[in-house]
Amino acid sequence: MAVEFKLPALGENIENGDVVNILVQEGQVIAANDGVLELETDKAVVEIPCPYAGRIEKILVRKGETVKVGQVLLLVDTEQAAESPAVPVAPAVPGTPAAPAKPAEAAAPPGVGVSAVPALSSAGSGGAAGSGGAAGIAGTAGAAGAQAASCPAAAAEGRQEPIVPPRGAADDEALIPAGPAARRTARQLGVDLRSVVGSGARGRITVEDVQRAAAAMSASGAAVIAAPAVATVSSPAAVPTAGAPAASASQTTVGAAVGQFEAVVPPGEPDRDAWGEVRRERMTKIRQTIAAQMVRSATTIPHVTNFDDADVTDLEALRKSVPPGYLGANVKLTAMPFVLKAVALALRRHPLLNASLDEENQQIVYKLYVNIGVAVDTPRGLVVPAMRNVDRMSIPDIARALVVLAERARTAQFAIEDLRGGTFTVSNLGAIGGAYSTPIINHPEVAILLLGRSRWMPVVRDGRIEPRLMMPLSLSYDHRLVDGATAGRFLNEVIDYLQSPAKLLLS
Repeated sequence: MAVEFKLPALGENIENGDVVNILVQEGQVIAANDGVLELETDKAVVEIPCPYAGRIEKILVRKGETVKVGQVLLLVDTEQAAESPAVPVAPAVPGTPAAPAKPAEAAAPPGVGVSAVPALSSAGSGGAAGSGGAAGIAGTAGAAGAQAASCPAAAAEGRQEPIVPPRGAADDEALIPAGPAARRTARQLGVDLRSVVGSGARGRITVEDVQRAAAAMSASGAAVIAAPAVATVSSPAAVPTAGAPAASASQTTVGAAVGQFEAVVPPGEPDRDAWGEVRRERMTKIRQTIAAQMVRSATTIPHVTNFDDADVTDLEALRKSVPPGYLGANVKLTAMPFVLKAVALALRRHPLLNASLDEENQQIVYKLYVNIGVAVDTPRGLVVPAMRNVDRMSIPDIARALVVLAERARTAQFAIEDLRGGTFTVSNLGAIGGAYSTPIINHPEVAILLLGRSRWMPVVRDGRIEPRLMMPLSLSYDHRLVDGATAGRFLNEVIDYLQSPAKLLLS
């Protein structure tokens, strides 16, 4: 008997979501509570389990479709639960031939030549593949288009390096039994999920499986780090016109040697407007939410921004004096925990910047707790999970909590409640680069602090010019509630804490 599986309630005020991945296929036999699809709501990606065991008779939704709570997603034949063998989702045995890669040119707009650019990391290569950590929150934004490359050095020695299959290949990657965290890890490490054997329930691929596969690749000297496909464009004369034959690989290589630039092929479907080729991509739920929140903030709150610098020379010396691994194997002590602690202590002494405005009742709501939102740049967009009671935490506690917060944000493993309840926001532009900006306040908060990249500058001290490490600070505040003098005193106190880090350790 076929049973309808409907989208269950997802949480308070969540009425729909976008289908990110469908994890099963028609004819597949599933166990009770197996994950069947991944759904993106306003701020999170969640895996939806099916409570019924049986054979998937019909899939009634498509990837990218918006589904509502109560909408039928699948038809499950529960009588087939113990009768039919499970349908294999995707080859998961190392060495299984992958589907042939589509030409990279198919992912590029017409008239633009494309070359797959390898980003390789192998023993003895002499090149670093990049590093990550709690401070490097702004990770890759996801590959757009196809990418397949082999190592030139290995080719010269007669060895064939593995090729990273393009996303969107014939055997749809969405059918591979892996959750958001495992997929994200695979993209970062350049692991082809089709070659990974899952150790989870019913062959599900875990993060640990991906990490083991990446380690095995590195050990064999064949690690390939996935990189976005790039469109190689030289001078206007070198760009092929419609109907002209595409440039050969040798021509592309020669063009790169003479200084042409490489343009990343954006995601989306190819299209045209009145002026030429374009690509159109549907806005994700999280991007729609960000857009609505920014419009609300910019049109409701009169923003004023104060700019200043903090001398963090002594703080940097203190930070560097802490031995690596002292706070934990995966905890890297950056300047961010010191900043969060300084902000939390200053908010306790300046409660107006830790308040909100109740416009309906014309009241100022002073928060007696300090929950600082940390803006995290993720492939799906900006999220601001709140760190609770920061004023009561030590700097080591904050550093450890940041690692967990950043990882959960990058892998979309957080609940809606994790994004609520903030009283103030800190954003770190310095992790990417840049000095000053005018950050937009996260409504209904009344202020936000943006950090720039610290840089050495000549500073006059006691009549002498000295090199000092200066951290740029940009404080935006709601001028309906916070006056310039109040904001100035608050920022001065934050700067004082950062310039005298011993105060932070004694607080």
